[in-house]
Amino acid sequence: QLQASGGGLVQAGGSLRLSCAASGRTFRSYVMGWFRQAPGKEREFVAAIKWSGGVTYYADSVKGRFTISRDNAKNTVYLQMDSLKPEDTAVYYCAADPDGSSWYMWGSVYDYWGQGTLVTVSS
Repeated sequence: QLQASGGGLVQAGGSLRLSCAASGRTFRSYVMGWFRQAPGKEREFVAAIKWSGGVTYYADSVKGRFTISRDNAKNTVYLQMDSLKPEDTAVYYCAADPDGSSWYMWGSVYDYWGQGTLVTVSS
């Protein structure tokens, strides 16, 4: 139900846009999140957006560089990543929380997850 795409190899300072296509249900009341997991590290919150209203949240590490957005017509959430750094290298996952919880930073509140897309930033 969540299909993530857009990962790849990019040089430091470059940009990528990740997409998360949602299908199979109505996501209008959901919170949609992006998480990432680097090799040997725990999964961490990156950004989230309330589908209704478009309120956004960001981890401090990506604030000012990443932008989360959604396209209602395409049922798709995007993560625009600019000024990428080698430390942004990770597998990125999109996730959906049907309850619209305020605990958007916690992976445990998300019921649905995409398959992950690898982002590699070379120095």
